[in-house]
Amino acid sequence: MEKKLTLEQLDAYEKSFDAGRANQVAMRAVTTNGVVKAATNGAVYRRDRHQFSISLEQGNITNQKQSGRCWMFAALNTMRFAVMKKLDLNTFELSQNYTLFYDKLEKANYFLESILETLEEPTGGRLMAHLLMAPLNDGGQWDMFCNLIEKYGVVPKDAMPETACSSATREITGYMTRKLREFACTLREGHQNGKALEELRGEKEGMMQTIYNMLCIALGKPPKTFTLGVRNKKKEFLRDEGLTGKEFFQKYIGWDLSQYVSLINAPTADKPYHRTYTVKFLGNVVEGRPVKYLNLPVEDLKAAAIAQMKDGQPVWFGCDVGQCSLREGGVMDLEAIKADELFGTQFSMDKAQRLDYGESLMTHAMVFQGVDLDEDGKPTRWRVENSWGKEAGENGYYVMSDEWFTQYTYQVVVNKKYLTAQQVEELSQEPIPLEPWDPMGSLA
Repeated sequence: MEKKLTLEQLDAYEKSFDAGRANQVAMRAVTTNGVVKAATNGAVYRRDRHQFSISLEQGNITNQKQSGRCWMFAALNTMRFAVMKKLDLNTFELSQNYTLFYDKLEKANYFLESILETLEEPTGGRLMAHLLMAPLNDGGQWDMFCNLIEKYGVVPKDAMPETACSSATREITGYMTRKLREFACTLREGHQNGKALEELRGEKEGMMQTIYNMLCIALGKPPKTFTLGVRNKKKEFLRDEGLTGKEFFQKYIGWDLSQYVSLINAPTADKPYHRTYTVKFLGNVVEGRPVKYLNLPVEDLKAAAIAQMKDGQPVWFGCDVGQCSLREGGVMDLEAIKADELFGTQFSMDKAQRLDYGESLMTHAMVFQGVDLDEDGKPTRWRVENSWGKEAGENGYYVMSDEWFTQYTYQVVVNKKYLTAQQVEELSQEPIPLEPWDPMGSLA
């Protein structure tokens, strides 16, 4: 083939396309209906049934609306499960706006401290480009969530309800990002003009006041104390007055968050299994615990998740939700969309290659609320609680085939007690730092 694309080649391509009857059928189908509808494989609905041998009962489905808070919704959904069980409630919801407020506040401080840490970096370098790209991303990681809970606790949703800006975060995030980039410019130019680090950090205090003001205007002020008022399944009314967020967490959830750990499956050559990893410049609370993963074979992630659900507790997990996924009916299956047959080509990269070449990474967090096990105790499909409202999937729930888990699930969070003794020992290793743009640094 020549270096350039010639008109003669285009004529040959057209003749080859026109010679294939399937191409004509596919073109009519896709130009009218789009790729997904034209390639949907209805057989998966019969195979991936919403029936599971282990199925945990949860409250009303939640809805993150036009926000990127899936990691936060998923984590709060695992925690509300504990509240519902303790208080014998039909449903309950924790305030996602409360955690959003403090996450944005802490991320702003984390960003400005990162700027102060990198004052000697060139403005046009890759690190600065990464830091400035999205200083106030909606997304997050499990350890970042734990930092918020340990510092601020949680509150019921009615103690800090949603606002227009929490349900649709683009506007306020955009204006805050604009200010943070301006602040980064101010700090870096101040450094270039000879200002000392402590003087710059003093200026940062005024910057954080501006960020705090913007958050209060958009999200409202977080409550310092509140009253819990709920009616249980027996129609008894329960009241608890004067609670702080941390007191509520300790009294009604009571988890030791240090015992919950992140397991990842990243089968790339640069990340050997049975080693721990962290990601540079990934976090929210400056003084909080860093992100830490233990990389394991995918079957180990499945075993730990199953063990925790058998013990009656749901599992937070992260995946690439847009791959081979049908919103209508809620199916995640490698055979759900037959794009290979539609286009007459194979999509043949494996999981490691997809990570290395930017074809896949973790994009969404949800909750495992069940699993179907065969006679040998092997998983066949997984019950997934989403946070896109009850209209997505089947009343808000999805079903994931086990092979989809293998290919597109990257992370699960479980209590250490569901790990083997060897895995617990491996967790004690000093983590290997990954670059900020590593795919394992992606935010759910």
